[in-house]
Amino acid sequence: MSGRKIDGFFYGLFMDSDILERQHIHALNPRQAYVEGFRLRIGNRATLVPESGARAYGMLFALAHDDLDKLYAGPGLEAYRPEAVVARTLVQSKAQTTAGDAVPALVYNLLTAPEPHEANAEYAARLRDTLGRLGFPAEYIASVA
Repeated sequence: MSGRKIDGFFYGLFMDSDILERQHIHALNPRQAYVEGFRLRIGNRATLVPESGARAYGMLFALAHDDLDKLYAGPGLEAYRPEAVVARTLVQSKAQTTAGDAVPALVYNLLTAPEPHEANAEYAARLRDTLGRLGFPAEYIASVA
């Protein structure tokens, strides 16, 4: 699809560009990033919930609005709504990981967060694997339950 590209912040399995490609979503300029003030919560699916002092990691991709609309029109994704966030890119060197640029982005979240008792162990395991393959901090990966 063509059109102006905007940055989308993905924190769940859509961080995997192969998954996006299989859905014919053409994501460009992948960058590791995080958002402050949000915590990942996994119920049947993942969402971000506001929490002071929390940090959620994910990937930034440049996409067309049409691609985002198409992606979140899929089965089970209709309840997600876009929200504006400021993501910080990660700059990694052999010695450390530091914060990079502040990037305005859209993130899609559930309007109603999963209840604390909801869980999806299979999704959490797949997400930990994806985070590991993408090189995110080990302590964050371990926190995904």
